[in-house]
Amino acid sequence: MHGDEHDQLRQLLTHAHYDPHTTIFHEAEDADYVFNVTSGSVKLYKLLGDGRRQITGFLFAGDFLGLALNANYSYTAEAIEPVTACRFPRQKLEKLFDKFPHLEKRMLGMAVDELAAAQDQMLLLGRKTAKEKVASFLLMLARRQEHRGESSETINVPMSRSDIADYLGLTIETVSRTLTQLRKEATITLKDNRHIEAVGLDMLEDLAEGL
Repeated sequence: MHGDEHDQLRQLLTHAHYDPHTTIFHEAEDADYVFNVTSGSVKLYKLLGDGRRQITGFLFAGDFLGLALNANYSYTAEAIEPVTACRFPRQKLEKLFDKFPHLEKRMLGMAVDELAAAQDQMLLLGRKTAKEKVASFLLMLARRQEHRGESSETINVPMSRSDIADYLGLTIETVSRTLTQLRKEATITLKDNRHIEAVGLDMLEDLAEGL
């Protein structure tokens, strides 16, 4: 990004802070803002017709939020832990896209990545055993940490067991039982509720693939 583009983006943004369990925006609301998470973690979910909640993803520092391809947000976003974010008015951002077309291309690329992640989750829900799902989930968190330039030796798990269950299509009991099983098999060490140490990511990869 060139200096001029960076300066104009900075002029658009405001800094926003959200306490844990605070809703950043609701599904079907007007998509008036695009957000860039600068710290903390966010869960994305949709409410199903019968009132159940399906978590569709988790976002962390560096991720963009609310890249709606239409006029409304397609999911609800809620802070898991204290979150700070840069907030951009969508209309002003779109005017900037007219001026710098490759910025729009980058944003569209991120929206496509979001769709790809949703497709990966559909595969995760449909084809894997509970053990494969939990291993895939831990591996995803570890890879996201590496992508952010952090060590993956200890996997940070800020979300609750209930959140993990709603993401993987499992019960809370199954998530807890599977984590205990992985610990007994010496695949992971449960340091505390929010931190898990993997003996080796290659072992998680094998489990995730059902090997």
